[in-house]
Amino acid sequence: MKALATSSAGRIGVGTAEVPENVDVVVIGLGVTGTGVALDAATRGLSVLAVDAHDLAFGTSRWSSKLVHGGLRYLARGQVGVAHESAVERGILMESTAPHLTHAMPMLLPLLSQVSRVQAGLARAGFTAGDLLRRGAGTSPHTLPRPSRVSAAEVLALAPGLRSAGLRGGLLSWDGQLEDDARLVTCIARTAAAHGAVVRTHARVLSATGTSVELRDETTGELRTVTARAVINATGVWAGSLVPVRLRPSRGTHLVLRAETLPGVRATVTVPVPGSLNRYIMVLPQPDGQYYVGLTDEPVDGEEIPDVPEPSEAEIGFLLDVVSAAFDRPLRRDDVVGAYAGLRPLLDNDGSTADLSREHAVLTSPTGVITVVGGKLTTYRKMAEDAVDATGLAPGACVTRETPLLGAAPRTELAELEGPARLIRRFGTEADYVLADARAVSGLSDAELLAPITDQIPITLAELIFGVTHEGAYDVEDLLERRTRVGMVAVDRAAATPAAERALTIAGR
Repeated sequence: MKALATSSAGRIGVGTAEVPENVDVVVIGLGVTGTGVALDAATRGLSVLAVDAHDLAFGTSRWSSKLVHGGLRYLARGQVGVAHESAVERGILMESTAPHLTHAMPMLLPLLSQVSRVQAGLARAGFTAGDLLRRGAGTSPHTLPRPSRVSAAEVLALAPGLRSAGLRGGLLSWDGQLEDDARLVTCIARTAAAHGAVVRTHARVLSATGTSVELRDETTGELRTVTARAVINATGVWAGSLVPVRLRPSRGTHLVLRAETLPGVRATVTVPVPGSLNRYIMVLPQPDGQYYVGLTDEPVDGEEIPDVPEPSEAEIGFLLDVVSAAFDRPLRRDDVVGAYAGLRPLLDNDGSTADLSREHAVLTSPTGVITVVGGKLTTYRKMAEDAVDATGLAPGACVTRETPLLGAAPRTELAELEGPARLIRRFGTEADYVLADARAVSGLSDAELLAPITDQIPITLAELIFGVTHEGAYDVEDLLERRTRVGMVAVDRAAATPAAERALTIAGR
């Protein structure tokens, strides 16, 4: 693993000021796919301008389950190719490109009374197949351990509060978990910039052809045209606003719970949906102590795609009911301190959204715009590779399999790093640089820069300042909704707003 020599590289800008007039590739959309395309193209020697009307990870990329899936769910649907691709890409993320932003997550299926012997047998077979996917992908068992059967006592140690009556033990498997999906997107974008891409938030594409885009600076209203040899549309569920494309979006909803709601739960608990043999709801522990509960799969009707989808009360009630059946203390509506929903950009094949393939496609419009749609977060790198290949411009082969993201290092090296634990967890080997930048900009002491902004909110002023100086954050919303995820809980967002405003002032925004 060979990292970039200088951490000071990789700054993301705001708006259209000083963007080049002509580039090889314009990338529209700064979600995980768009930033991945920018990185792929830049590392192959192409000049790149990558823009988003809003911000990094504004759309679907920040609304995931924060898992790096190995493909088991797709294998269960007979999508063998998608499953293998997911397992391969999971291994690349966890062992090569982003060890600092990923870790192994234990996935626990408690064998409760509502889990039939048939369900348990199918799950055991599925976990065995999932381990074969892991081995076929070349992922080490040190990274993701093999699945196993665990006793009832071991189940309750991993997930206190589960119903013990009728508990027959459990099945334990492993998958990858992200520190945060928006953090991954931000890291990819900065890595692309470090390799020469020009990355700009708050720069809206008003129109596009295969050779040019018209941009509007959303902070000043300034208009400008950029010409290119190729234009790639990576706007996900909004792809149809630029080119004709047939999508069937589906909404996936998650709930946010406080740590004290499910005290001591340290594995992802999977609970079967009544009446289904292979559909589960997950309780997902998060690095900052919260739990996410998800997810649903609801078709989205109508042609208007909202900027920020809203969970429905029916979905919230459904998730609470399924999970409550597994715990001694039923979850209540007032346990839900936040909820979020994301729209999957699924390719339409006239099936139900639950059955639509997670394969991606690269399409070319009549005007020459290349659009990449479908897929999922885990396979962003392969999607980006295929999109850049489709331009026919790259002078060499894709190198992103071996290109570490900024802050990446082998896990043994990450474990030996000394410094602020939270910054190491979120920035890897760049933790000292993040702190040094905040210190230089603010003149404040390390103690003040590293103190949690409130007793319940662990984010620090140092990372907020870095969000402005290096990560393209323009306002409070950018800092609290995407550079950190405080915004998912309204009361926390209100409490964190003064710190975000202070960071913006310090950084001169």
